[in-house]
Amino acid sequence: MNNLRGLADKSAIALSVLCSIHCLAMPLAIVLLPSVAAMPLEGEEFHYWMLIAVLPLSTYALTMGCKKHQHYRLLFIGFVGLSILVFAVFFGHDLLGETGEKALTMIGATILALGHIGNHRLCQQQERCACPEPSENDH
Repeated sequence: MNNLRGLADKSAIALSVLCSIHCLAMPLAIVLLPSVAAMPLEGEEFHYWMLIAVLPLSTYALTMGCKKHQHYRLLFIGFVGLSILVFAVFFGHDLLGETGEKALTMIGATILALGHIGNHRLCQQQERCACPEPSENDH
């Protein structure tokens, strides 16, 4: 189970980076390589598919990690990043324009990645130490 949680954290970080690269590089790629414009990566469908992948993966990794290390601020940080991403996908373009949507997406992806990085580090620290597992009565 620990390996699955760690893999989920790493995958969520990778998806955040991929999302950021997509937002930054796609306009340049379309200008430099016009054939990229024919690919379905620029449309809104890409953002929806990324959300479909990121939401359950991030929710799982953050909740399982916080259950392990009990630092719930990381869960909050991750959900702030997720909320910003969801807002950017559904309302960003209409309310803020293309540039605003990209900026909001970058902010959300960065916050989410930071939450996952912190989550992953705390879980690794706890796995290396001889810390007792929190019991149900410790809440």
